[in-house]
Amino acid sequence: MTGKNNRSLRQKMFLAAAILQVGCGLVFTSDVIIELNEFTRHTWIELLGVVALAIGAAVTLRQYRQLLRRNSKIESELDAASGAFQKVIEDHFRQWNLTEAERDVALLSIKGIPVADIAAMRQTRTGTIKAQCTAIYRKSGVSSRAELVSVVIEELIAGLDLTAQPDTPKDDIRYSRAS
Repeated sequence: MTGKNNRSLRQKMFLAAAILQVGCGLVFTSDVIIELNEFTRHTWIELLGVVALAIGAAVTLRQYRQLLRRNSKIESELDAASGAFQKVIEDHFRQWNLTEAERDVALLSIKGIPVADIAAMRQTRTGTIKAQCTAIYRKSGVSSRAELVSVVIEELIAGLDLTAQPDTPKDDIRYSRAS
């Protein structure tokens, strides 16, 4: 919700700035038109100011449109990544033959929720959740929550080529997929 409020505030601020630029441009333009009969040095300066203001407004509008497109693209990619992460999780759960209850517990564990809180959410005892976690770990071939998370995100990371990023050291083995 805060992100939408910030975006709305930025859009309103941009609109206010654009209206201010247009207003100033109209004032300067009308002044130049009034002074066309006596074209003095002052009129030339005002005319240059109007042209500079128009160029500045055009550049600002162009940059704003590019930022909106970039933001839209990033949001789409984030949605796609979020969907891909959910698909990877579901595929793993299906592959491990987790029960519906184990799926719920595994998902909450991956989110980092403590066992006691999971038990409270599921209205069961912590011992039941611990037993379900043990079954999940056994079925998935891991021994801890950290390993479970690692297994789940491994496929997503394997699909990334971090060495292609321009500010990433190419010789740093931590960023290499070959490991």
